[in-house]
Amino acid sequence: MLRSTPPQPALPTFVPVVVIGAGYAGLSAALALHDHGVPVLVLEGADRVGGRIWSQRTPAGVLIDHGGQWVGPTQHKLLALAGRFDCATFPTWDAGEHLEAWQDGTVRRYRGDGPDDAPGAAEYHEAMARIDAMAKEVDLSDPGSGPTAGDRDSETVHSYFRRTVACPAARVRLDLAVQGVLAMEPREVSVLHLAFYVASAGGFAQLMETRGAAQDARFTGGAQAPARAIAEHLGDSVHLGVPVTAVEQRSDLVEVRTGAGVVRARHVVVATPPPATAAIRFLPALPAARARWIQRSVMGDVAKVHVVYPRPFWRAAGLSGVASVYDESTFGVVFDNSPPNADRGVLVAFSYGDRLRRWSALGPGERRADVLRTLARLFGPAAREPIDYLEKIWPEDPWARGGYAANPAPGSWLAHGRTGWREPCGRIHWAGAETASRWNGYMDGAISSGERAAGEILLALAERASRSG
Repeated sequence: MLRSTPPQPALPTFVPVVVIGAGYAGLSAALALHDHGVPVLVLEGADRVGGRIWSQRTPAGVLIDHGGQWVGPTQHKLLALAGRFDCATFPTWDAGEHLEAWQDGTVRRYRGDGPDDAPGAAEYHEAMARIDAMAKEVDLSDPGSGPTAGDRDSETVHSYFRRTVACPAARVRLDLAVQGVLAMEPREVSVLHLAFYVASAGGFAQLMETRGAAQDARFTGGAQAPARAIAEHLGDSVHLGVPVTAVEQRSDLVEVRTGAGVVRARHVVVATPPPATAAIRFLPALPAARARWIQRSVMGDVAKVHVVYPRPFWRAAGLSGVASVYDESTFGVVFDNSPPNADRGVLVAFSYGDRLRRWSALGPGERRADVLRTLARLFGPAAREPIDYLEKIWPEDPWARGGYAANPAPGSWLAHGRTGWREPCGRIHWAGAETASRWNGYMDGAISSGERAAGEILLALAERASRSG
């Protein structure tokens, strides 16, 4: 049974390993250790598990995902976890014609990956191919290495696109692509980090497309279902509502301090987003490279808006519910997020970067009216009559402070990446989607990062046992 506040759970005074954070990274680390017979304690500041993954039912009873939601066929870690705990998936709806709203007010209908005759389409694909070529040069275990890393980490994606892509319409497309996969503006990200991110997914198409790519399928019970299943499996080892305030390393132990007491451990896994990690006091202070890496890892700006209707009315018009919006509208991308039985219709809209900052400054009524106005322009007047409307503005989340993930500021890979990215600091080990080599920033990457951190600890415990034996 999971413990939550109030009342505060009683903490043990000692446990071999403490995991800070109950997102997919922390839970996967705890599960791997538990599977190897190592007692573990998971401390989570929020009142739920899942971190940036949060499944919830709307007032009309429709299950939605406020955070990460999709799984693709090459995300083997997440699929294996879902299989272990019998968490079923279903294909993302994408049958029918997609929409593209252009800057001149034109709305095009198309099928496939994109309208080939639309402004900038050919130049866009040429630029994507160049990025894919750069991605093949990135060392996924040490992205800041290599002869071109310095130059690429020193240039923003914004300046790179304007230097190498002559077609303004293609640059508009590329800007939205970057905003969509990183939840950041191109000026905030280095070319090296974009190349690494693409490499970690196996190519730009894997990030952008639906069938056979990152948006291939959704979880019948919500993307939080595997996380909840792990937590139930771990039982009383998971404590909710227990923020960690300080971590102090001693010669042979680590003290983890919380408002509910102090726990001593041999090792600690920190599996929290950079803003939450920065709120923890580390004694002694973290090495400069790690401290700088945390400071310069910036969370993306993204909001998800779910709009629920009595039925998926757009399908009768031959539409898929998928739209890309290149004008000044609040959101840039729309998907059909209806449940598998289609007993309700759900559109989910994503707002990123500058768009989000403008929109989130409005009052709740103005935000809602703004979203419905654009949906009606795309899908017709029925879009103005939802039965549920829900927003999740991730920069306002007290634990994540943004989404989908944190991205290092330009220059950070070169200056601090080698030892600051994920190298253990004594008995402190680092996990989180941001520390993954494969599917960085995704649930799959979070899981692999937790397993990596657990592997580091298992090796250290084995070496300790060998010395004492």
